[in-house]
Amino acid sequence: MMGDHTGVEEPAYLPAEPNHQGQPAHAAEQMARQLKGETAAVRELLLALSVGFTLPGPLPAALQRRIDGGEVDSLDVLVQRAESAGLLTAEGTVVGPAQHALLTVAPTAKVHALQRELVSAYAAAGQPLGEVARELARGGLADTRVALELEHAANKALDHDPGLAYQLYGEALLAGADEIATAARRAQAAAGDGDLDTATRIIDTLLVEEDPPDVRRGADVAAAVWAQRGMLARGADIYSWLGASRVGQSAPLAAVALLGCGNRAGAEALFRADAPPASPTLLATTLAQTGKGLLESLAADPHQGLPLLIHASDMLNAAGTALPMPETPAALAALVAMHSGEPHLAETVCRSAAAAGQGGNAAKPRLFLLQAWSAMMQDKLEDARLAINEASKTNHWPLVPRDEFLCSALEVGLARRNGDVPELLKAWERAREAMLHTSVDLYSLLPWGELMIAAARIRETRRVVHYFDEANRLLGRLGDPPLWAVPFHWAAVQAAMLSESPSDLAPHAAALARAANHSHLAAVLATAGKAWVSVLANRFSPAEVEAAARSLGRVGMPWEGARLAGHAAAKADDRRDMVRLLSCARDLHPQGSSNGGGAPGSVDSGTGPAETGNGMHPDGTGLSEREKEVARLVLEGKTYREIGEAIYISPRTAEHHIARMRRRLGAENRSDLLARLRVALNSENPPLE
Repeated sequence: MMGDHTGVEEPAYLPAEPNHQGQPAHAAEQMARQLKGETAAVRELLLALSVGFTLPGPLPAALQRRIDGGEVDSLDVLVQRAESAGLLTAEGTVVGPAQHALLTVAPTAKVHALQRELVSAYAAAGQPLGEVARELARGGLADTRVALELEHAANKALDHDPGLAYQLYGEALLAGADEIATAARRAQAAAGDGDLDTATRIIDTLLVEEDPPDVRRGADVAAAVWAQRGMLARGADIYSWLGASRVGQSAPLAAVALLGCGNRAGAEALFRADAPPASPTLLATTLAQTGKGLLESLAADPHQGLPLLIHASDMLNAAGTALPMPETPAALAALVAMHSGEPHLAETVCRSAAAAGQGGNAAKPRLFLLQAWSAMMQDKLEDARLAINEASKTNHWPLVPRDEFLCSALEVGLARRNGDVPELLKAWERAREAMLHTSVDLYSLLPWGELMIAAARIRETRRVVHYFDEANRLLGRLGDPPLWAVPFHWAAVQAAMLSESPSDLAPHAAALARAANHSHLAAVLATAGKAWVSVLANRFSPAEVEAAARSLGRVGMPWEGARLAGHAAAKADDRRDMVRLLSCARDLHPQGSSNGGGAPGSVDSGTGPAETGNGMHPDGTGLSEREKEVARLVLEGKTYREIGEAIYISPRTAEHHIARMRRRLGAENRSDLLARLRVALNSENPPLE
């Protein structure tokens, strides 16, 4: 019996039968399937509620007429019967199994008719469908009103939540939206969420049209995707194809792409730096400032470029929109800051932009990686490692080719600065593969420079020489702009010194000297280059070397300065000069004094203060902390000279340390010494049992 309080006898329900999946049907599902006869009106009410009608609220016209005409029981009685049968909750929603059964059994045409009537009811009340629109679309209803509402919702979400926007556009297509008319926005949503493959497929369907709708947006998305794939020149081709007549407010973005691949004339044809913004909006002003700042960075006196780009980054942070861009203003500002010798500014700009969500999730990994590069330049290697970790877990997609290349170059740079040859070789292999998936552009000169130095260090220059030549040609096409060219020439000078190739060094040293008239950084690097050459030739002035090293520290290159001073100290004949230069190295690179991977240490040729009276270290290994550092480097196979360079002591002092360890440990020969050193160092960290 159902609903004793109604006094109406209900039909008995049969035992639950298996549903269409062969599983035991839920009791509510079985009841819903058997509603007929006297309970047919309950079924009609439950079907209407399953479709999306609500209580209280308007009902389907046919059911309402039957209730008003007395053909069926009142609405209250119908609701009570449904509740008593356990098919309707107290909140007026149909229980899940019953809803599923009703929608499955009812004819599709009837369900769609009820859904359209529901849409009409919302429209008559001037009420948006909201989540109901999504349910209707997923349920298979094709209705232009539903499609338009879903499109509108997707448009609102596009700038701040591209993942949601992509879902909404997909549901709009199910409801009958135009596939081509929405293509550019769907591609923007996919790219903003990090799905480059889907974005590319959608854009391809748009750009093959004779007169593509929303083509400027489509070009922006295509250029941004190509840039992330490490093929910026292909993005520049898109803007050249688009042309001045259609580029509109995307002209600054076209300039970013074209300048990035060395096409200055093309950029100036599409974007005039003195032109006012396309509209007075914050976003249009942001884009105009971006293009103008980038052009200023190419000038002989580029000092106006960085402020303009930082202003653009700040404005885009405030706008809170995630536009498709070849490079974000924050990334450009960070690159200009690092090329200017101000990595601390780059770090700040990237941190602020990442916190504000500039460029959306797709842009975050690059911002973190540029932050890591600026930290590495400042010799904050742990901070760099943390930023790399943030980049790798920012979203669920793997790093795009451009960012993978930058990340692999970072790994090479960190290994080189740590003096870890095995790790450097491992990082180099990752970088070698990443190189094959990207190409040279203006915004990748820093990682290419780092890889050029590392290649010289491990005698793999042949692997990068053609990339190096392409970078030179790129800079030449842009007129060898000092801001962008100087760090690259400095990297080439370092690589030439490592390769011991004066012929390769000369043109880049000359370029630094020429740029010194306009660039403070170039003047510092030119002086440092001369100091390095004098040290390598063993004809140097300690005072000049120290001045050059400290100048490197002041332009955001403390590790390079410490390396120069430490190398000179290892070659100094006078002990006072050696002490002076080592002190300079420690001032510039103070944080790593306890490890053997490139940190400065004490100038000590005798027993250290931590040793006991019998020459034994208090921990019982028989080695002082300094000797442990030397021992680790000996086990890595380093020479006296390499040990001296790694921990800022002279080769002679390194030799004294090794001789003293041999005596103390009672080693009879080198093989015996290596074995005893392994035992001594392993005793610091015994294996867990």
